[in-house]
Amino acid sequence: MTVEQCSERDRMVLDHVPLLRHIVGRMSLPSGIDRDDVLGWGMLGLVSAAEGFDASRGLAFSTYAYARIRGAILDELRRADVLARGQRESLRAVERAAAELTHENGTPPTPEEIAQRTGMSTEGVDEALALARSAIELSLEDDSPAGSLNALLSDPRSDDPVASAQWQEMKELLAGAIQRLPEPERTVILLYYGEEMLLREIGELLGVTESRVSQIHSAAIYRLNRELALAHGGSTR
Repeated sequence: MTVEQCSERDRMVLDHVPLLRHIVGRMSLPSGIDRDDVLGWGMLGLVSAAEGFDASRGLAFSTYAYARIRGAILDELRRADVLARGQRESLRAVERAAAELTHENGTPPTPEEIAQRTGMSTEGVDEALALARSAIELSLEDDSPAGSLNALLSDPRSDDPVASAQWQEMKELLAGAIQRLPEPERTVILLYYGEEMLLREIGELLGVTESRVSQIHSAAIYRLNRELALAHGGSTR
């Protein structure tokens, strides 16, 4: 590699460190994973992207780098044992309770109902929901929840906003559901999606840990999807 090529690579890396920080800052990571380690994994992906980028293909470097950064992080997370045994057991207990209650009542349960069924605290359920959501977001297949819990923890925004009638209806339902969220869930959702703040920044604003923000965010997503499911006829099965 020539001096000029090294210089160009270094410039691309430095220019896209904010992109790296943004990607990592908006990831819901399993507890026990150090975000600085994740930044390091992502940096390796960013450097690899700078070394392998071919501008002649017509792809923006930021688009190419995004995929390489995220891919490098996912590879390392898959190599790590991201959930402790107790966390896996909590996640399975919440999955079972959600499935049982949905079957019994015909509608997805609230986090409070799951807590009552499992004997866990509501905060414990929030933590399990955060674990489940991070497993979904990070594509950790072995730990990913299945069925209705998966649907209730997925991002409630449409993949096809051009489908105007359905999209408009869902936006209105979602706006109403957000307003009915308990505090601080409503605040976290508005700051995360409306202001595009990082989890760490929201934690600093609210005076709680980043891990707690992730738990609150996951519980809010669960409630929003539950409301959307009920508005469209009940169960997510």
